[in-house]
Amino acid sequence: MTVALDSNKTKIARRVIEVFEFFASENRRATVMDIVRRYDRPQSSTSELLGALVEMGLLYKDPASRSYAPTPRLAAFGFAAQPEPIASGRLFDYMDRLAQTSRAGVGLFGMVGTHVQVFRWVQGADLPSGGVDCGASVPLSASPVGLLLLSSLGLEQASRMLWRLNAEAAQADRFNLADFNEIVARCGEFGHVTGDSGFTKDSRITAMLLPETLGERRLALGVVYPTSAAVNPDALLATLEHGVSNCLGTDCDMEAPFVRSMVN
Repeated sequence: MTVALDSNKTKIARRVIEVFEFFASENRRATVMDIVRRYDRPQSSTSELLGALVEMGLLYKDPASRSYAPTPRLAAFGFAAQPEPIASGRLFDYMDRLAQTSRAGVGLFGMVGTHVQVFRWVQGADLPSGGVDCGASVPLSASPVGLLLLSSLGLEQASRMLWRLNAEAAQADRFNLADFNEIVARCGEFGHVTGDSGFTKDSRITAMLLPETLGERRLALGVVYPTSAAVNPDALLATLEHGVSNCLGTDCDMEAPFVRSMVN
């Protein structure tokens, strides 16, 4: 009985988050059917859920169009306990503009247990949609950005985590523990990484660790681009460092020495 209740609570929580993520992905308004089609949910329970969120003051409802929109209360929940560059929206604004300028996907990544998860995602025009999205996650060992985040734990704790990941992985996904420990050590030394993204095929990522002041745990900012793209990782890294530095200061300037050309 307890297991069933816990499972039901998990489903409800997941569906609430889905609604919030729908609005977070640049959808300013939504109808019941928008949510139903996006997440393949029952219409009746979706309507009931949105109605409950309206009663709680988290969503507005337009009776004429029967559409819903987020209220300032919902925004306050998201930013209340975050450090200033996130709470002010400066970091997210930088991500939006970087994705527009580079036409690549831009993600904010963090550790959730033994996985690296996309905390925020901005889709790039030249990156196939659907491969990466907010909430997507893979084992820390399956993506360079996961290994980068692991390095922030220190070599001893990271090594224990890698041992656990390797022991729990399917036979086909196991890796050489010594090699991965060495990669994590290099990530810790340099604070950045480039490699196959691990989230979607035929894509690469260049990512950097964000300063310790940005949250309870370290975060990473990464740019995901097609493997076929003519990208200079060093120039891209310079762009990220420049943008993040400005976001932590008084201005968020997009100017940087990164000029990107695509291979069709």
